[in-house]
Amino acid sequence: MSAKPARVSSARPRAARPEHSLEWLLEPARDDPGFETRAWFGGRTLTLDGKHRLFLTTQGEPWQGVLVCTFHDQHASLLAEFPALRQHPILGKWLYLPEAAETFERDAKQLVRLSLARDPRIGIEPSAKKKKRAAKRIRFGDAL
Repeated sequence: MSAKPARVSSARPRAARPEHSLEWLLEPARDDPGFETRAWFGGRTLTLDGKHRLFLTTQGEPWQGVLVCTFHDQHASLLAEFPALRQHPILGKWLYLPEAAETFERDAKQLVRLSLARDPRIGIEPSAKKKKRAAKRIRFGDAL
């Protein structure tokens, strides 16, 4: 009788999540007690005190830069302060600073500073999570 060959498990370490190329913008916020970041729709969100403030994305135009989470009534004021900002072509409720803008680095850093200062023009509450409906249990003999 021949013994079965021992199974060699090639346990590969889990691949580290690649660093986001705009994550350097979050460095000034890391020590803030209200700071959180998480992967969100393929980008990273800067969340302070539970509010989404900025969304960093690098998925190609029009998703290549910083989106400012804000409301329509704040657009005029922010557009006046940051001429490189524009209304996002798909998410019109938010403003967009394209990474290709000449003033991108300066403006993005300033938007982070305004976020950390809790500027009331920047930030939205996340949507309430919808409760999942419990699946109806079907037992043998139940009518379908």
